[in-house]
Amino acid sequence: MRTTLTLDDDVAERLQALAARSKASFKATVNEVIRRGLTAQERASRPSKPFRLEPFRSAFRIGVDPVRLNQINDDLEAEHALERAAAGGGP
Repeated sequence: MRTTLTLDDDVAERLQALAARSKASFKATVNEVIRRGLTAQERASRPSKPFRLEPFRSAFRIGVDPVRLNQINDDLEAEHALERAAAGGGP
């Protein structure tokens, strides 16, 4: 189909640069860019699958962070070592 299309200067420059980089004709480049845009619009308009969150069973209660437990354990061990050193005992 033959038609007349008026492009903004910045759009025309970008299309010409893209055509030069891809070594394709201006017509082929314009058609490809329009196809991509239409395909993206079709995908965006389709209803997407609802997000479903799968629950995770854990040995810990809600709100207990196992990473934080390790940090607390390290802090307690360091505190205990300092107390032993202050009392004159070895490590």
